[in-house]
Amino acid sequence: MLIWPGFEWRVALRFLREGRMQTVLIIVGVAAGVAVIAYISALINGLQSNTLAKTLGAQAHITLRAPDNRVLPAALHGPGEAVLADTQPRAQRLRSVANWQALVPVLEALPGVAGVSPMVSGSGLALRGEAWQAIALMGVELDRYDRVVGLRSKVVSGSARLAPGEAIVGRELAADLGVRVGDRLTVQTGSVSDAVRVTALVDLGVKDLNRRTVIVPLRAAQSLLALPGGATHLDLTLEDVWVAQSLARDLQSRLPYKLESWQESNAQLVSALNAQSISTAIIRGVVLAVVVLGIASVLVVSVVQKGREIGILRAMGATRGQVLRVFLVQGAVVGVLGSVLGLLLAVALIWVFTHFVRGSDGLPLFFITLPPAMALQVALIASVCGVLAAVAPARRAAALDPAQAIRM
Repeated sequence: MLIWPGFEWRVALRFLREGRMQTVLIIVGVAAGVAVIAYISALINGLQSNTLAKTLGAQAHITLRAPDNRVLPAALHGPGEAVLADTQPRAQRLRSVANWQALVPVLEALPGVAGVSPMVSGSGLALRGEAWQAIALMGVELDRYDRVVGLRSKVVSGSARLAPGEAIVGRELAADLGVRVGDRLTVQTGSVSDAVRVTALVDLGVKDLNRRTVIVPLRAAQSLLALPGGATHLDLTLEDVWVAQSLARDLQSRLPYKLESWQESNAQLVSALNAQSISTAIIRGVVLAVVVLGIASVLVVSVVQKGREIGILRAMGATRGQVLRVFLVQGAVVGVLGSVLGLLLAVALIWVFTHFVRGSDGLPLFFITLPPAMALQVALIASVCGVLAAVAPARRAAALDPAQAIRM
């Protein structure tokens, strides 16, 4: 009696061994397809993660500001009245977020919010001797701000401290002014100036930011920018960066403030990331289609070559279902073996990229890895595709008439 699964496995493996060259070629083809899918997916994920880390390394996921100053009409006009008016926009000035001290704990209690940092931000000048540079002055509470942008991890010299009379500056700005850790420089905003000691130099990942950033204690910035007790905006960092836009819209509908997510302030970057994701999906789909067609073509040839054997098996009592399963098993075996070999090849490609592809500074461009979840997903998809590719040849084999097949 022919019993599942032993019969189907024995016949399927025997067919694969007899067509050894065809089997090897199709397994190599599947492995190449799986390696391309896994490597491209890991590469794009690594590139996007690196891009996001650099972009969001010095900015918040959501920024809350006071609403813009608007010019209100002098009088209300009735329906049907023609009004000719030329309204000039009002000049925007530094304004504090109303009731920001009470708002901070409310925002921190929201689900998904990892940190909230008040900030006073404005422009000014940094002077040392005869050298001067235009700067972006930021006043922060160091511990809160560190939770938002990880400032301490960006220190390249010194130790991040913000006691009264101290400042943290970008390393390019320090080089332009000729200052080092421990030196003093003067920060000037309008008619107000203050001398501060540099405690640390930081690399924010963007040279332009490094060339103009000066970070001082919150109270010092409030005094320098004539905003006592105020905060020009609140920075929010989230546990999941991709929910920033939806959360900002939700808060905008409930709070009388201006909210902007990182997606809105980096619209071109988001478009580029979406284009990369779509391109990756297209590549994966095309490669999977090639894998399916390759497996199907080899099994179709196998059905033609093994027609006599199939007829003999049917004459010996094999059912149509058993013949069908023989070729499905072949597709599954090819898919699984190709997936395993392909994942090993993808890991080798990732190792080569990580260790040999370098930037102009001699360091790796960025690190990429193949997460186990992604590897398992790719392997399962390839294995399922192997089975699906065998469906048509299997049905053709099962439909063969035993008498005609033996005479072939």
